Order: sequence, then structure tokens, then C-alpha cells
Amino acid sequence: MPPPEKTGRPPRESPLGWQPGDPARPGGPAFAHVFVDWLIYGILLSLCQTVASSRRARDRELRAVTAEGALARARLSALRMQLNPHFLFNSLNGIATLVHTDPHAADDMIANLSELLRLSLDTSGEQEIPLLRELEFLQRYLDIEQARFGNRLHVVRDIAVNTLVACVPTLLLQPIVENAIRHGIERVTTPGTVTLSARREGDRLFLEVSDNGAGLTVQPAEGIGLANTRARLRALYGDAHECVIRNRATGGCSVEIRIPFHDEPTASPAFPSP
Repeated sequence: MPPPEKTGRPPRESPLGWQPGDPARPGGPAFAHVFVDWLIYGILLSLCQTVASSRRARDRELRAVTAEGALARARLSALRMQLNPHFLFNSLNGIATLVHTDPHAADDMIANLSELLRLSLDTSGEQEIPLLRELEFLQRYLDIEQARFGNRLHVVRDIAVNTLVACVPTLLLQPIVENAIRHGIERVTTPGTVTLSARREGDRLFLEVSDNGAGLTVQPAEGIGLANTRARLRALYGDAHECVIRNRATGGCSVEIRIPFHDEPTASPAFPSP
């Protein structure tokens, strides 16, 4: 049988330019390598885009948190600035009532007020201080009120030793005690008692200021002191705090506060509600 005649034409080319036996043709080994390389490139590109997108989202969240934290600190500072002249005015009012009737007592009140202002300036940059320092500050205020009321005012302290290191908002107790004296003890003619209590309840600190005075006939409109107290507690601890004001069954009123127990100042305040 004679061999087939050569036609002299080159082998048929693929429409895409592949020659028979070309390793880069579809299904060839080189094509497989190229396909794998492009697949890996696509996966890496997708991962990079995902990481970059995640970082941008995290940066936006961080900027928002920083802005919210700065706003919370500004609000807390504004509350402090509002509270300082409030107790200063009331203290000066108390001194004015004794200047003519008991000059020596008025002198003592001025000395205590001077120390009170010094302590206030010493803590002006601190949102939280140990309970021990807060009680020292409060004592100066109580000394001023004691000069005004004399034997009509008694103060009882029931402070657990293990609570003295706990951090509390600066100037937390003074406006509450002031409220107990002005709206409780001052409205009765008999001697009155203000009781300060502090104890640890698991991971929470319990604080209470109570009196045996007139009590609340209706829910009062909060003045600067109590309004500031509530706002600062909300700004520092959010939903992790409780502040309850109510009449006592035995007479008088009580303010109960529960906050997280911690012995280091809060690094970043919770964000207050508008």
C-alpha cells in the first residue's frame, strides 16, 4: 500500500493560535500552571482587599470611640465646674448666718471652707478618687454644717474597711449629704442623724446616705447637686450603676448607689446618653 501523499500544507492551527502539541494549549501542562497562578493571585488579592477593608472599618470605629470618649470627658468636666460653685455658695451662706451670732464658729467655718477649696483644687483633674479621700473631703463639709447646726446634727458612719480603696466619682457624697441636711434635717426641729454606709457586694460597691428627717412628700425636682450626681454616674458607668432615692420605712429619706467595685480609676468613661 503506497504511503499517503503529502499535501505540502502546514498543520491546522487552532483559532486561538495553539498548535497541536503546544504545552500552553488548554489542558496542557503550561496552561495548568498559568491557571493555578492566576487563581492564587485572585485569592491573595481578595484577602488583601478584605484586610484593608477591615482596617478601614476598625480605624473609623476607633476614631468614633475616641471622639465619644472626649465628649464624655468634656461633659464630666462641665458637671464638675457646675458643682464646685454650687457647694461654695451654700457654704458661704452658712458662714453668713454665723458671722454676727457666733464669730468664733464663723472663723472655724472659714478655715474649713479654705481647706475644702484646697482639696477641691487638688482633685480638679481627677474624675475618680479612692473612697477614703472622698470621705476626707466630705468631713470638711460636715465640719461646716456641724458649726451651723450644733447638737441638732449627728453623723453616723458605717464604712467597711475594705471599701476605702474603692474608686468613686470625685464629689459624689457631698451633694447627697447636703441634700439630706437641707431637705431632711433642716425641716425638723428635733435633732437629726445622717448615716453614711459603704460595703462591698460581690463585684459592686454599695453606698448609702440616709437621714431621719422630714422625708419626701412628693418626688422632688432634682437640683444641681442630685442632677449632677445622676449625670456623672451615667457618664462614668452607663447601665452598670444604680441610684435610688426613696423614703425610709422608719422615717426620713435614703439615697442608695451601686457602682462597679474597682480600685483603679476608670480609664475611659462610658458614653453618656444624649
